[in-house]
Amino acid sequence: MTSRRWIAAAAAFLAAPVLAGCSAGFDANTNQPYAPVEAAALIDQGAYGKQKIHVPQAFILGPESGGQIPWRGSVPVYLTMLNDGSSADTLQGVSAGDAGSAKLAAPVQLPPGQLVQAEPTKPQITLEGLGKALRGGETIRLDLQFAGAGTITLNVPVVPRNREYASFPAVEGAVPPPTPTPTPTGAADEEAH
Repeated sequence: MTSRRWIAAAAAFLAAPVLAGCSAGFDANTNQPYAPVEAAALIDQGAYGKQKIHVPQAFILGPESGGQIPWRGSVPVYLTMLNDGSSADTLQGVSAGDAGSAKLAAPVQLPPGQLVQAEPTKPQITLEGLGKALRGGETIRLDLQFAGAGTITLNVPVVPRNREYASFPAVEGAVPPPTPTPTPTGAADEEAH
């Protein structure tokens, strides 16, 4: 067998498990709903969306990595929503239970088939009077009240303001991460010699 045939046979042998994964059926990992970023997506009982409302991205912007939002502080909530129904709907209110008081700047209109995204410069939802300090990585349960779809519950993660979220405006009142203090090593090393 020539070296080209060996290479072709080895490539086919190594590719077989990968190709077999492509035909794993309806339970394959690639057929499962997922959120491609740290933000949450509305998945209800294994289905994407609920009551014709889809939320492809939801997150609460937290502090810089290593910082914190103090107790009784406030944080912005960012939602991207899609109304998959045939008639318009409206987000009329938001509640967060013990986590804080949710303020909706104004009702959010959801025309059918149109993606509606909160503005990065001025979020439409704010959690105020937080029940505990936030560092990032926590999850807060939000109840979204829609005029037509009713109440939809979503567990929304608190994401640190870094990586893909670094371009968002800093959270007002956030405590920055501590700055590292340099250790004096030069003088002690010289005395030891």
